[in-house]
Amino acid sequence: MTELTLADADPVSALLAWLQESTAAAEALGGPGRVSGISEAPWPHLRISHGPGGDLRDLNWAIAPEVTLEVYGDPGGWPGQAELRRILLRCARAAQDLVEAPHVPGQPVISGIKPSGLLVWSPLVDGQPRWLMNLSVTLHP
Repeated sequence: MTELTLADADPVSALLAWLQESTAAAEALGGPGRVSGISEAPWPHLRISHGPGGDLRDLNWAIAPEVTLEVYGDPGGWPGQAELRRILLRCARAAQDLVEAPHVPGQPVISGIKPSGLLVWSPLVDGQPRWLMNLSVTLHP
C-alpha cells in the first residue's frame, strides 16, 4: 500500500463521502441523493467544495483547510430562508460526526471540524435560495 502524503489529505473528498452516507444529512435534506459536488436537483441539495481559506501551517504534517457547504433550495423559492438555514446547520453538525468515526486505513485522519466564519444568505442571481458556510477541517495523512 502506498503511503499517504499531505497532498493526499483531501477534506472535500472525505466530507463528501461521509455526508453522502449520513442518515442525519439525508433526514435534514428530505432524502438520500441530495449531497454532491455540484448544484443539482433534487432540492434542497447540499454542495460541498473547497473553501477560500484555511491554515496550511508549514505543509509538514497537519493542515486545516476550509470546506464550503452550500445548501440550495428549489429555483421556485422553497423551502424558505429559515428552513434552508436549519438544513445547513444540521448538515454541518452531521459533518462534525466524522471526527468521532473510526479511522479508515488509507484515508486521512480528521481530528477536528469547526465553523470558520459566518452563515451567509446568498441567493443566486435568478433568485434560487442558497445559504453557505465554511468549515475548518483539521487533518493529516
